[in-house]
Amino acid sequence: MAGKVYLIGAGPGAADLITVRGMRLLQQADVVLFDALVQPEMLGYCTQAERVDVGKRCNLASTQQRFINKMLVDAANKHALVVRLKGGDPMLFGRAQEELNALDEAGIEYEIVPGVTAALAASAGAGVSLTSRGVARNVLFATARVGQGEDPTDWVRPVVAADTAVLYMGVKQAAEVAAALLAGGMPASTPLLIVENAGLPNAREWPLTLADLPVAANWQLAGPAILMIGEVYRAKLALDKPIAMGRQA
Repeated sequence: MAGKVYLIGAGPGAADLITVRGMRLLQQADVVLFDALVQPEMLGYCTQAERVDVGKRCNLASTQQRFINKMLVDAANKHALVVRLKGGDPMLFGRAQEELNALDEAGIEYEIVPGVTAALAASAGAGVSLTSRGVARNVLFATARVGQGEDPTDWVRPVVAADTAVLYMGVKQAAEVAAALLAGGMPASTPLLIVENAGLPNAREWPLTLADLPVAANWQLAGPAILMIGEVYRAKLALDKPIAMGRQA
C-alpha cells in the first residue's frame, strides 16, 4: 500500500512562518523533498527524515521537474509519509499541478497544506496593505518569466489594469518589464516597491517609479525578490534609501 504525499508551503523564508500543521507533518515525515528557497533552520523540524534537495536555481544546476515527479512517486511507494516542501505557497508559481498530476496518475494519495506567499510577507514587512479603501480594491499576482519551451502569456494587460500587482521572478528582467508596462500604457510615474528576502530578518525594500525600474536589472541581489506595483506604494517614494525591514531576530 502506497504512502501519502503532503505538499507543504514553507512560507517565504523564516522558519516560524510555516503553519502549525506543516510543522507537525515535517516532524512526522519519513522523507522530505525540499526546494532551494527553504531555509536550513526549517529542516531542523525534520531531523528524523531523509532530506532530499530538489531545488531549482536560476542559471545554476537544478533538478528537472520530471525527476522530481518520479522521486515523489518512488518515495510514496517506499514510505508512509512523504513531504514535498515548497517555498511560499505550493499552489502559486510552484509547479504543484505537475506534481499533483503525476501523483494522480500513479494513484498516490496526497494533501496540500497552504503556506504564506512572498507577497503577503513583503506587504506585512513593508507596512503597506495590498488593498486600501478608495485606492486599491483588487490584487493581481503574476509573473513575466517564460520557461524554456513555453508560450508567452499576456501578463501586461492585467498588470496595467490591476489596482495592486505583484510580479514574481521579475526583478532580473527589470528593463524588459519596464518597457512592456510602459508600452502597455502604465504611467512612468507609477510607484513600485522591490522587496528582497521577504519574511526574513535581512529583508530589504527599495521604493522607486516605473521610469526608474530598469536600473534594478543591474543590482546584485543576494536573495529572491519580488516587484510590487500600485498607488498604495506612493508614500514609500519619499524614502531615499533602501530600508531594512522584517521582524527582529
